[in-house]
Amino acid sequence: MRRLAIAAAAGSAVVLAVSLAAVAHAAAPQLTATFGQTSTWSTGYGAQYLIRNTGDAPSASWRVEFDLPAGSTVASSWSSVRTVSGQHYTFTNASFNGDIAPGATEDFGFNVSGLGTPLNCTIDGRPCAGGGTPSPSASASASPTASPTPTSTGPVVDVSTATQLSSALAAARPGQTIRLAPGTYRGSFVTTVAGTASQRINLTGPANAILVNDGPSGTAPSCPVPTAGWDSGYGLWLYNAPYWNLTGFTVADAKKGIVADNSHHTTIDGVYVHDVEEEAVHFRRSSADSVIRNSRIERTGLVQAGYGEGVYIGSAGSNWGCHGNSGGADRSDRVQVLNNRIGPGVAAEAIDVKEGTFDGVIRGNTFDGQGISGANSADSWVDVKGVGYVIEDNTGTFRGPGTFANGYETHNPSTTPAFGNGCGNVWRGNRSDLGGVGDYAINVTSTSKCSANPNVVYASNTVTNAVRGLTNVAVTP
Repeated sequence: MRRLAIAAAAGSAVVLAVSLAAVAHAAAPQLTATFGQTSTWSTGYGAQYLIRNTGDAPSASWRVEFDLPAGSTVASSWSSVRTVSGQHYTFTNASFNGDIAPGATEDFGFNVSGLGTPLNCTIDGRPCAGGGTPSPSASASASPTASPTPTSTGPVVDVSTATQLSSALAAARPGQTIRLAPGTYRGSFVTTVAGTASQRINLTGPANAILVNDGPSGTAPSCPVPTAGWDSGYGLWLYNAPYWNLTGFTVADAKKGIVADNSHHTTIDGVYVHDVEEEAVHFRRSSADSVIRNSRIERTGLVQAGYGEGVYIGSAGSNWGCHGNSGGADRSDRVQVLNNRIGPGVAAEAIDVKEGTFDGVIRGNTFDGQGISGANSADSWVDVKGVGYVIEDNTGTFRGPGTFANGYETHNPSTTPAFGNGCGNVWRGNRSDLGGVGDYAINVTSTSKCSANPNVVYASNTVTNAVRGLTNVAVTP
């Protein structure tokens, strides 16, 4: 009996040891990185890497490395820290996107001058597609060349009152994080401080940290610029303030929601903007290479329905006198609108793409057209007057009340004919339910004006409950 007991105990110990070893082995992050082009033009392209954690424990950081062929270089990047040695590029996580939970994803983006695509990609020393073992250089983690040290991201400034927030925005420095406590912040919140490509400035908080502006008040200047004694009424205003990350919080009860003026490389992630008098988010005055993703927008245009866009990219040509700061035009180019929920209650277009802007991406969004007003010709989910946009994998629905003509529309303003406004855009993989009201899922206003750079509608787009059908132009297989 004693021998049996000892044997049983020994067996249990073996099982326990094996179980513990299995648990220890499983509890580790496993990262992959997938490359994708987000936009292209004649001399280069925009791209991103989507990093996914397929393991059983959260990551603390990541490092992606690749080579570019001779003649191609990374011109700019965001949501990462970039170092370069010849044609070899290394990207490490920014302060806000290194911790990836099991099953979750993060991404970083970059623009390339040239047409060469990445080669020999690794993540944390392993092949980007997963599997494999670390290379000798990657395993030597103490080596500065194998594992470059990211630039310091600076201190965290915790705020819990409107006064503290205003002061923190005015005193912000590159690399700093301003962290909002839960609560309602009432006031005029504006910053004119720029971050840098390697040290972005972060404003972050939970969804129950709510920015409210009861303005406007005072005498406005002839063109919007932060002015003593004038409250713009904007919920949050970035003015000459590039390289900011805005994450997680809410903006409500303001004249406009979030406005970026001459603030390129702004990233808006996971915000909630609702109940605003005019537009929810506006990339203006050449706020190029910016991103809004994973965010929610509802109930806009409460006072001026025709100006209640969800996301507004660029400026109408009639406003270039104020906002045309790039050769006389508002070049808010390469803006990406990704994986957002826009509507219901958005009184103008979910996304309005203005003339003179180029090469943006509208992907993976959900549009609910209920409540669209029809005011000021607002009668579609997306109106594209820009050039070279990729519009793909979006889902749109419409149910009354509301005024609805088509799911997606193009228009061709003649402000600067050389731009070929409203041309060269691509639709693919979009799913449209027009509610028995809309004519076409995709209505291309003119083919003759875009004969040199036509709009393309692929057969991968689908439509249900349309009065007329998928599109009014020939479909590309």
